[in-house]
Amino acid sequence: MARLGRIWVTPVSEAHRAIEAVWRIEAARLIAGLARIVQDVGLAEELAQDALVIALEKWPEAGVPPNPGAWLMSTAKHRAIDQLRRNQRLERKQDELGRELEHHRDVEIDAGPDFGDDLLRLVFTACHPVLSTEARVALALRVLCGLTTKEIARAFLVPEATIAQRIVRAKETLARKRIPFEAPSGAELAARLPSVLEVVYLVFNEGYAATAGDDWMRTELCEDALRLGRIVAGLVPDEPEAHGLVALLEIQASRAAARIGRTGEPVLLLEQDRARWDQLLIRRGLAALARAEELGGEPGPYAVQAAIAACHARARTPEETDWARIAAIYEALADISPSPVVELNRAVAVSMAFGPEHGLNLVDQLTAEPALQNYHLLPSVRGDLLVKLGRRAEARAEFERAASLTANERERALLQDRAQACDQP
Repeated sequence: MARLGRIWVTPVSEAHRAIEAVWRIEAARLIAGLARIVQDVGLAEELAQDALVIALEKWPEAGVPPNPGAWLMSTAKHRAIDQLRRNQRLERKQDELGRELEHHRDVEIDAGPDFGDDLLRLVFTACHPVLSTEARVALALRVLCGLTTKEIARAFLVPEATIAQRIVRAKETLARKRIPFEAPSGAELAARLPSVLEVVYLVFNEGYAATAGDDWMRTELCEDALRLGRIVAGLVPDEPEAHGLVALLEIQASRAAARIGRTGEPVLLLEQDRARWDQLLIRRGLAALARAEELGGEPGPYAVQAAIAACHARARTPEETDWARIAAIYEALADISPSPVVELNRAVAVSMAFGPEHGLNLVDQLTAEPALQNYHLLPSVRGDLLVKLGRRAEARAEFERAASLTANERERALLQDRAQACDQP
């Protein structure tokens, strides 16, 4: 079954499969467009899901309309008018919605890359200072990308119930405070920028390595994150971290085609065909990194991560990778933005530069970290290092544990294969 909004759908027909695809593509823009109209992010999400329910009822019999995104928007606007009437809202707002519905009945949801972009407004609204930083990011991930609370919880390494509470309270706060649906400027933009960058970063991460589902990557999320990142960098051209983030995303995205095999299986970094890396994206990423460095100041976590990505991008073969430099950059990143995940990545770099025993010593120091107890990459990394040290029985147990912790089917299959390979001489 596939989760669409707040309901579950069994894709037993072509119509249901089409609805699932349309929702995945249009949900964020649909919610953003509705939020601009009703000025309420929570209500916009409800209206979008109501339109989805109607589509599930009608499309299997009537067929998928030629312009499904516009159909959903038109249906959601009708629902908005009905709700306003039921609630006896101001007649002016009813007339305004009615006129917009008539004028834009058959128009696609606007996805133009400009400052008035509804998606960008949605991110900035979700990142309003009346919300905590954690709530801003969680809400934006929920309404912008349609991520489930479970997926967001995995990104934050916190309990699912915590994320659910954050999202509900964030919506209630925005509605109670009557926060306008708009993109800020000046000092207010600067105040909200760090949370916006974090949203873009986490959205890209979810697309680059999906936490759940049947696909190793969710490329539509990567594309949305890249577009939003470029827009934000254009809005704040003198902000090094905005360019640092774009640099990181461009370089990471350059590997997308090489990260997936012919049957959809994951292809790990050292096994990728580097001829398939997108050189245009690499050049764009390196240019953005150069721009961040030219602006000066202390580098932030995104620019530092981009420097790590650049080391990989510049290596024509895996053997040419400067792992000692990467390990040193990870050490600098740990000073700027300390976290167990950064330390785990540093351990991998140390193992590649100085030997698996050195990396394993660092990994073993992380096994008691509460935030990593259910993080599948910890046993996965440990298993890889144990294989290199010839401790195959221990490695198999680690890979099996890693497979049990991931919710991504492709990643689970990969880890199970690696566990079974430990039995081979």
